Amino acid sequence: MNNLNSIFEVNDRRLAYQCVDPQSKLGKPEDGIVLLHEGLGSIELWKNFPKDLAEVTGCRVFVYSRYGYGSSTALREKRTTDYMHEEALTILPKFLEYIGVERPILIGHSDGASISLIHNGGGYDVSGLVLLAPHVFVEELTVNSIQAARVAFENTGLPKKLARYHENVESAFWGWNDIWLSREFQNWNIETYVKKLTSESLLIQSADDPYGTLAQIEAIEKLSPAPTQRMILEDCGHSPHVDHPNKTLDSIGRFVRDCLDEVRYE
Repeated sequence: MNNLNSIFEVNDRRLAYQCVDPQSKLGKPEDGIVLLHEGLGSIELWKNFPKDLAEVTGCRVFVYSRYGYGSSTALREKRTTDYMHEEALTILPKFLEYIGVERPILIGHSDGASISLIHNGGGYDVSGLVLLAPHVFVEELTVNSIQAARVAFENTGLPKKLARYHENVESAFWGWNDIWLSREFQNWNIETYVKKLTSESLLIQSADDPYGTLAQIEAIEKLSPAPTQRMILEDCGHSPHVDHPNKTLDSIGRFVRDCLDEVRYE
């Protein structure tokens, strides 16, 4: 992947993004995969995954750092409970228009998976959804792990570690941590969007994810009117693409090829 970030400007914010082209292209010019990172993620935290994904799928892979993360504009205010809705229904559509991808395959991790669900359930057409450790509602397990992350940030070398991936570590961490631990966020729930999904989804999660139980993907399976597939991984944390890269890439590769075949024969 090219280490030089391009810049997309929206709503007075500068968002860094990169595009990875595969050596052998299978998709059409308007096809494309868009990666949406986790609540403490950025372009840099995906590491080699975008490049590997491009080669496995034959598709262009776009990855960007959302507002408050990586080398994108740092937060200027506290996040509100609808921050993922803004990303899904306002920012992402503008980004897709800018890069010329009409029906993306969205691959979201954690917060990014939730944004993907809101985007498609909010009326935007996509070719497929790959959801890594998605959040549909707030669980006690999630809150406890985020509280533990706060303690680690204040008492360990976590800020230094995160500085590899974010120019403004305070902005990235507290923007995520404060809103998830706020009283008003405990009722956050996007099941109404899941009920309006039009795209098939691939659900990938660890059986022992410290940030969410299998109840999250079970809710998607129960409520989605569109087909779902699941892959549950053992000996895995919150990041399937990190802990089991080969299994995750193989599963995504098959899913993407099937999605693109369906689009071609519509």
